[in-house]
Amino acid sequence: MKQDINRHEVLEKITPLIENTAMRFGFIPIEIEFVKENHRWFLRIYLYSKEKDVTLDDCENITRSLNDFLDELIPVKYFLEVSSPGLERKFKSDKEFLIFKGRRISLKLREPLAGESELIFKGEIIDWDDNEGLTFFRFDDGQEIQISKNNIKSAKLYID
Repeated sequence: MKQDINRHEVLEKITPLIENTAMRFGFIPIEIEFVKENHRWFLRIYLYSKEKDVTLDDCENITRSLNDFLDELIPVKYFLEVSSPGLERKFKSDKEFLIFKGRRISLKLREPLAGESELIFKGEIIDWDDNEGLTFFRFDDGQEIQISKNNIKSAKLYID
């Protein structure tokens, strides 16, 4: 028997529980996704903290804390995956510019900046404003530049 699941409703129900649990352990869930892949449901939670790295023990502790509660809220069998965002995570929302403030990113623009031809820059996030966009320290010339939100095609964390 096929069961129709509204994944948005499920996410709406489980997100506050996940956020509260993660915060108790000192983490921010930067992404929560509930997706069906190859006829199986997956709940993926990506954790981040400015103060500490996400360890395997942290992921296990949060998984244990969530398991029973999630089973009551999710009406299908699912696989739970709790992890860090990864060393070179591609940004999926604007809020990640604030979460990762001070971190190094690789930035791809839609259009070159005035008087320039390059579309890809490496640098550090100085600040983010939903109206003004990104304040960015560009490594190649040491300049602080402002990039409008609409001109950002993609961004991802990067390590040297």
